[in-house]
Amino acid sequence: MDTDRELRIDAPHRELLDQVLDKWSLGVLNELCERPCRFNELRRAIPAVTQKSLTATLRRLERNGVIEREVVSTRPVAIRYRITPLGKTLRQPIDVLLAWAGEHMPAIEQARDAFDLREGTGL
Repeated sequence: MDTDRELRIDAPHRELLDQVLDKWSLGVLNELCERPCRFNELRRAIPAVTQKSLTATLRRLERNGVIEREVVSTRPVAIRYRITPLGKTLRQPIDVLLAWAGEHMPAIEQARDAFDLREGTGL
């Protein structure tokens, strides 16, 4: 990895990362990496998400080309979501971030505790 390059996060990059790595997107991507799902299957798999938040998340991911929506000609008509080939390329970097978080969580929690003690926040 080239660590000498300057890390620049421009507005388009920040917007994309905000949309792809947000709270609900990670759960949706995790589910869709396993199999295509209908809307209600995703709601059951991510019980804390509201219908409004899930709808917005799916639309953002679709707009970014990470997932696609397929109309299934059944009675009644159903919509199924699946990960795209572009979306599949997110799996490895997300796994790396999760591994980093898992490895460093004790140090992060110590830092949080020390900060809260200093600041008297007790968050």
